[in-house]
Amino acid sequence: MAVSNSDRPSRPPQKKFFHRKKFCRFCTDSNIQIDYKNPMILSNFVTERGKIMPRRITGNCAKHQRELTVAIKRARTIAIMPFVAAEGR
Repeated sequence: MAVSNSDRPSRPPQKKFFHRKKFCRFCTDSNIQIDYKNPMILSNFVTERGKIMPRRITGNCAKHQRELTVAIKRARTIAIMPFVAAEGR
């Protein structure tokens, strides 16, 4: 038995979600350098669990996302940044 649209309760109109244009932080500000020795900048692109954030979330361009990934991995290798977050802290 088919249900017609008139039988359903009507919903209030939804607000349209506005997508803000994501931009690469490193392309817009040339003063910021991607460097494995600077964990303050690198920590902005790592989740609280220690995972590297994807490009679709950070808004970085492909070139800078690759540089950022290499820098984070180097910083982890020489123990400037942790591989994973500590439990219960």
